[in-house]
Amino acid sequence: MKSSTHAIVVITAFAMTSSGFAQRAVQPPRQGPPPGSQQPQGPQTGEHPAQRPHDKHTTPPFRPANPRQPKLGDPLPFLTPKQLADFYDGKDDFEQEEDIEGGLGPIFNRNACSVCHAQGAVGGGSDVNVTRFGLLADGVFDPLEDLGGSLMQDSSILGHGIEIVPPIANVTAQRNSTPLFGLGLIEAIPDATILHGVKKRNPDGVVGKPAMIHDVATDKERVGRFGWKAQQAHLLSFAADAYVNEMGITSRLFPTENAPNGNLELLAQLDTIADPEDTTDPVTGKADIDRAADFMRLLAPAPRVKPTRATQLGGVLFRKIQCTACHTPRMITGPSPVRSLSRRPVWLYSDLLLHDMGTLGDGIAQGPASTTEMKTAPLWGLRFTAPYLHDGSAETVDQAILAHDGEAKAARDRYEALTTEQQQRIVEFLMTL
Repeated sequence: MKSSTHAIVVITAFAMTSSGFAQRAVQPPRQGPPPGSQQPQGPQTGEHPAQRPHDKHTTPPFRPANPRQPKLGDPLPFLTPKQLADFYDGKDDFEQEEDIEGGLGPIFNRNACSVCHAQGAVGGGSDVNVTRFGLLADGVFDPLEDLGGSLMQDSSILGHGIEIVPPIANVTAQRNSTPLFGLGLIEAIPDATILHGVKKRNPDGVVGKPAMIHDVATDKERVGRFGWKAQQAHLLSFAADAYVNEMGITSRLFPTENAPNGNLELLAQLDTIADPEDTTDPVTGKADIDRAADFMRLLAPAPRVKPTRATQLGGVLFRKIQCTACHTPRMITGPSPVRSLSRRPVWLYSDLLLHDMGTLGDGIAQGPASTTEMKTAPLWGLRFTAPYLHDGSAETVDQAILAHDGEAKAARDRYEALTTEQQQRIVEFLMTL
């Protein structure tokens, strides 16, 4: 990575050790933006416009998906030539390593989307975590936005200004990078369908609530569905949020930079690129956030594994112990101009609602989600998402199930009461989704 003067930039970060914060030197970052982040804070105008070259994908022919034998990382089947071109054009941007001239930083986590989202194929998850922090006092959570919270950026373009967890914070949490396969189908599920899944309290105490948010892309109240706290409802908002909070690249939706631990004076010294840094191409009418959203929207879900009798029995047990009270097997999309997104079944195994998960909550309140509430994680493509849970703390699916609490405690207890063979059948079933 080079600066505008073509000098090699040394990027440093801080790692927590037993004795405190130790400075460490790292190579130009090789990890990409996981989903979810906070609103940017503090307006800042740099001196120079961003130089964000975009070379349109020109390698014909574009490879369409085989609807009978889809591969991980394929586009949706039955796309038009233009939609297929949009997918590959978006994929190019998704894999592009950002630099200072293009607006990277001044503080950020990673310099490319694809580095955090590449497990199995481009668009997958990874074991990369980001840190969130805040202050919980008298039952009220403060994200400490004035001190750079709740998301910490652990890298800097100039080697100083890197954020640390403020001493006042008494809550820290890790968030794992999630896979993006099939997100266009999830986006296409009508709000009304998700709202229909809100339950009256059942014998297990399962309720679930929708994450009602103001979506910046549509300027409407929508049901959130992306991120660990369902904090985004539209893939364009999701992309723009990741660009500014994970890479420090501002856009028309999020035009202000994050200040290092809230220090606006330091931000003014470090930020030399005028905002917004990701501008719209007058020819295509798209910015990089639009192209990244195209890639995610047109990315096919992970292919399912052909069931066996053993895995079918696992599915029966999964339903019997009532895991499907939250992990709803299927929803249907609404009408869409994209054939493969229009009125299609979505086998996501999630109700996309927030649930009180007790001790499995991450301690961070975000949007309408409380400190103990998490969105039901979709289970499709589970075999590509290890390690498991929001913080990657479970090495196996069995460990992840046994960590469930709160509204999921009764189902977890029923799982724990099964024989080892029955538990294995459930795990084998989940690995086919």
